[in-house]
Amino acid sequence: MKKVLMVLTNESKIDEEHETGLWLSEFAEPFEEFRKQGFEVDVASLKGGRIPLDPNSLDDENVEKWKGVTKELDQTLVLSQLNVQEYDGIFLPGGHGTMFDLPDSPELQQALVHFAENNKAIGAVCHGPAGFVGTKLSNGDWLVSGKNLTGFTNEEEQQTGLDSLMPFLLESKLREQGAQFEKSDAWSDHVMTDGKFVTGQNPQSSQSTAEAFVKVL
Repeated sequence: MKKVLMVLTNESKIDEEHETGLWLSEFAEPFEEFRKQGFEVDVASLKGGRIPLDPNSLDDENVEKWKGVTKELDQTLVLSQLNVQEYDGIFLPGGHGTMFDLPDSPELQQALVHFAENNKAIGAVCHGPAGFVGTKLSNGDWLVSGKNLTGFTNEEEQQTGLDSLMPFLLESKLREQGAQFEKSDAWSDHVMTDGKFVTGQNPQSSQSTAEAFVKVL
């Protein structure tokens, strides 16, 4: 049985006026797809424990539809306490929270280097690729250097009105670190696969990204 590690944000605030967290569909759709395919899925975060959900990702329909899935968010595992060698793939859902705690995390960087250097599947959607930022392979190259990938675009960030509150713009930062960033129209379903690297542009891409990740696995 294939085993997938999903790593989520613990961050609940952009600032005192703006709550954030995990974008629910970007976790729920991939989680359900992985389980449907018979994969074992562990859900982790940097601190472990309960995961905050971005209020903007919640509506009555979502909350009801994914009631069972959200139970997985009540008590996540602590990433640093896991043996990443046990997993066949790692997947990073988004939400603005990821922009604040996933970049430059030593534990996440160590995990990502393991997956990259052992030719294992690496997936992320929307702001999830923020977790790639600052990660260098053992040869000194950026993790994303030369990779064809996508993620939440500068245009989409500007349209949220939150661009000025972000520590960086994700598209710009990934380009700076050598990624071949490919994007489609704002808010359209767009997925890139480059070898074992699978990325999706935005919430609309969550299901497609999960399906592409499954194919790579």
